[in-house]
Amino acid sequence: MLVITAPLLYIYNVTGATASNALNVALLMICGAFVNGPYSLITTAVSADLGTHPSLLGNSKALATVSAVIDGTGSIGAAIGPLLTGIIASNSNWQSVFWMLIGSNMIAFLLLLRLLGKELRGKCCRRRSSSL
Repeated sequence: MLVITAPLLYIYNVTGATASNALNVALLMICGAFVNGPYSLITTAVSADLGTHPSLLGNSKALATVSAVIDGTGSIGAAIGPLLTGIIASNSNWQSVFWMLIGSNMIAFLLLLRLLGKELRGKCCRRRSSSL
């Protein structure tokens, strides 16, 4: 989803200002789904990954703390995003805001590549061991 989000944001950046209201709403809904969807998946995946760590097994308070820290970090991002948007839009233009969104999206994708590789290796190893 993150890979698709950057081109969608670029398309909205190019066509959003001149689009009809109906097309503008449709593009915003699609971009919102592709931006918010990965956020929900990321917080769940990271919580689940950290929840299976041997140091947290059987300790529900530690697991709750880990989940709270991850959700709190997402909330900090949700608070900083509009602040950065206002600063960038007042000092530049709205196209710069979309470039910031596209850049942060790509950074999130790059940071998640390690987790994706780990998950794929785990599935590959399980598939090999179950076929033996």
